[in-house]
Amino acid sequence: MKVRECYDIFARNYDWSNRGDEWSEPWGGTRYLWSITIFPRIQSFLPSPHILEIAPGFGRCTQFLKDLCDRLTVVDISEKCIHACQERFRDSGNISYVLNDGKSLDIIPDQSIDFVFSWDSLVHADNTVMNAYIKQLPRIMKPGAFGFIHHSNLAEYVDRSTGTLMRKDLHSRDETMDSFLFLQYCNESGLHCLVQEKIAWRCNYLNDCFSVITYGHDNLRPQCSQIENYRFMEEAAFARFVSKTYDFRNQMNIEDQNTPGSCITK
Repeated sequence: MKVRECYDIFARNYDWSNRGDEWSEPWGGTRYLWSITIFPRIQSFLPSPHILEIAPGFGRCTQFLKDLCDRLTVVDISEKCIHACQERFRDSGNISYVLNDGKSLDIIPDQSIDFVFSWDSLVHADNTVMNAYIKQLPRIMKPGAFGFIHHSNLAEYVDRSTGTLMRKDLHSRDETMDSFLFLQYCNESGLHCLVQEKIAWRCNYLNDCFSVITYGHDNLRPQCSQIENYRFMEEAAFARFVSKTYDFRNQMNIEDQNTPGSCITK
């Protein structure tokens, strides 16, 4: 079965009634995931004229990114996800929607993107998909552009002699991808990796990785900073504490009109 068909089946059958916010539950909600974990890691690159978001799902991060750019292009393999985002953000005139085959960025114009972003989706993508995306980024990124990609690091725990995964995969991460391969693909494609933060996502080993890339700012950090963060979920615990202690909006039925990070002047 082709990759697109597999993801379409998942998207059609999954209960999207919470629009993916259930995956933010350890943080106490998506606003706290964004404010405490995501935004601090990407704030140096925002606001940005043109953002590309790969695999937005039902728009969990899109809702924040759209207010931090002049143009936002979202690319997803799932027709259901694209339609959901179109409906959810129908009042936002700065968003373009692209349905792709799960690895092609052919429709994106040359040197048009200032910031590439993907969160909690490409962790399921195998090394061939990741390599395909990375190879295309130098064409579409402007000189001096940046990117933040959340991907699997599970291959680090595969026994090379037997091909056996030495850890239990608790969160459907792809076992062919890791930080080393990501760095290798970047080097082969002419991208420079500034930071790789390997994290323990709801487990006691480093199953995920945040990779920060640039096309043209190699001098910022000639050597990629390698970080091992076994305490990553402490951020979620802190965020959940803050949400449970200080968020009175839900209790008072007040709709949140403010997007974290949107106070930044463009």
